[in-house]
Amino acid sequence: MSSQYRYLSQELVDKFLQDGFVVIKGGFTPEQAEEWTRTIWVRLGLDPNDKRTWDRERIHMPWHKREEVAKFAPHVWDAMQDLLGGEERLDPASSRWGDGFIVNLGADKYEGAPTIDPRELDNWHVDGDFFVHYLDSPEQALLVIPVFAEIKPRGGGTYICPEGIDVIAKYLASHPEGVLPTGLSFTPSTSTYANPKDDPDHFSHLDEIKKLNHFVEVTGEVGDVVLMHPLMLHSASKNYLRIPRIITNPPVGLKEPFNFNRENPAEFSLVERKTLRALGVDRLDFKPTTERRRLIPKAWGVKDKMKEEELKRLEEFEKAQKASKISSQPQPIAVA
Repeated sequence: MSSQYRYLSQELVDKFLQDGFVVIKGGFTPEQAEEWTRTIWVRLGLDPNDKRTWDRERIHMPWHKREEVAKFAPHVWDAMQDLLGGEERLDPASSRWGDGFIVNLGADKYEGAPTIDPRELDNWHVDGDFFVHYLDSPEQALLVIPVFAEIKPRGGGTYICPEGIDVIAKYLASHPEGVLPTGLSFTPSTSTYANPKDDPDHFSHLDEIKKLNHFVEVTGEVGDVVLMHPLMLHSASKNYLRIPRIITNPPVGLKEPFNFNRENPAEFSLVERKTLRALGVDRLDFKPTTERRRLIPKAWGVKDKMKEEELKRLEEFEKAQKASKISSQPQPIAVA
């Protein structure tokens, strides 16, 4: 481990500066994952043993509980600090993870089918549907994927495109007026946020992606955590195996925007260094030309409704569990 970092080795530092991501092996335990996912099928309202009930390919679930990352996954928390320049720069809200799982169940038509070339996937995007994007935006400072169920090749793991960081960084650098997450393209913030697509965080670069060559399928064991540059282009993939893929995607925010023009270059965070490398410069005096603002994504209303439905199913499940325990207890013997 390099003396200036809490967790990252020099090898992982070099890996991040080259490819924009690192994998923290065993970031949390299988026992923790089992506890968090214990009622996931109740929440989904699906039968894990009957694929005929799996009526949706991908499901973005709401969260019910949160826990501090420092306690749940301490090595990951250390690595996050390493990538972002220290705990003092992180927004306190970033210190907690929730159980808002993203489940990829696949579909009958993909089972046993040939693997689609990643360039042909239609979900390539950058995350962040809740704010206007600038090159230095603090709201989404890392893309994080904790793995709650083993992901095998062809098992629905996220595809990432390290080369895409350069594409997005250069685009945002050329649009200091800001960019809205409005569906099929980056749109300057002078446009209205009137009719977002069903997936409003879908920053699609379908033309650019066909020109790129470096793609990585995210696989992993339970407890692994992938930490990525916030401008990493990524896409959902097809789950050909139909083994449920279960991850979360908690955002990491900063107290202040990224600073690409620090007086002391040694104070650049690893994410800032990677962004500057993507732009091909040593420093950049970037300043937004419009006011930063948050957005209310359409998906939030959908998740509120899902949460209500999940709570009802969980309540019914708990009642059934209690009734089952009572009925299984030995009954008193009547004495004449």
